[in-house]
Amino acid sequence: MIHSASLILDDLPCMDDASLRRGRPTTHRQYGEDIAMLSMVALLSRAFGLVSEASGLAPEICTQMVTQLSRAVGDQGLVRGQYQDLHASQQLRSVNDVSTTNTLKTGVLFQATLALAGLAAGANELTASRLKCFALAFGQAYQLYDDLTDGLAVNGKDVDQDNGKTTLVALLGEEEVRQRLAGHLAKADRHLTAVFGADSSLGRFMHGLFSRFDHEHGGYFPRGRALFPCLGISAWLSDS
Repeated sequence: MIHSASLILDDLPCMDDASLRRGRPTTHRQYGEDIAMLSMVALLSRAFGLVSEASGLAPEICTQMVTQLSRAVGDQGLVRGQYQDLHASQQLRSVNDVSTTNTLKTGVLFQATLALAGLAAGANELTASRLKCFALAFGQAYQLYDDLTDGLAVNGKDVDQDNGKTTLVALLGEEEVRQRLAGHLAKADRHLTAVFGADSSLGRFMHGLFSRFDHEHGGYFPRGRALFPCLGISAWLSDS
């Protein structure tokens, strides 16, 4: 719900002014800006309501979950990332600044998702830390993939949305970004393996997701190296 709300917000004319999302007209294009904004508010409020009313969990755990979501969505999370994307991305920025924006735009939601799961499962401090590191690395990888495919009609979104923005692709070039993407995935996999073992369902999902991206969209990973060295699954990519 929160992710969908953030996409509706991101697509608005005052934000990215997008016309397509998942291959269909964006919410404001199809139903109007008024419905889009009301839908966003409804989704956000309902998400917080569901967490606060979660059955089978102690009230203090629900309170911690609401706090996690508030941090992820608020002025230290998605809101801050969106502001930076709108107002700072057209300026000359450092690699670290862009990476921070990527974390705020994408990684914080992955982090909140894993944090809520850890709270519900009673994860210890070390496990929670591992899950956080996994989420942030996975978020960086996903954002880099999104930047690499910005000029391609492969994600059901408008192409060239990043024109004029300072992205890591613009700063470092595609090859360096591919290397960084593979590095983030390897880091994510190490932390995931430390928690769930070498052949977890989440690890297989991540492996399959990015391997599919790579095969379908022209090879976004370095040739001839293991994409997921910690998985007990063959993930070697042959030379193209």
